[in-house]
Amino acid sequence: MNLMYEKQIKVTKDHIDQNNHVNNVQYVHWVEEAAAEHWDLLKHKTEYANDVWMLLDHHIQYKKQVYLNDVITVRTYPLAPEGAKQPRKVEFYCNDELVVDSRTLWILFDPVTQKIKRLESDWLEKFFN
Repeated sequence: MNLMYEKQIKVTKDHIDQNNHVNNVQYVHWVEEAAAEHWDLLKHKTEYANDVWMLLDHHIQYKKQVYLNDVITVRTYPLAPEGAKQPRKVEFYCNDELVVDSRTLWILFDPVTQKIKRLESDWLEKFFN
């Protein structure tokens, strides 16, 4: 099983800011959206299906501008866990060129107990068994 999720987004006028390119805040929204969509596809294969991810830390690097009617390919995948934190990469490509690169840290949260869950260090490997 491949742990990469990919989707395409066509840039509309709602994504554009006063500088006539995709607004930086829009990328943050897409990072969260892609992570949530990816988890929705995977969670039923885990023991954590009823838990939710909470964004703890976010780093984003803007490399090139994207404009109205461009098509962006969004790729996201988890990295190796760091204790209770789960890193995730989200990359944005336009015309096969990396235009935005993001690394986020997430924690898994049990909505019933209101506590953070500590993941097993090999929890991602279970997707390949």
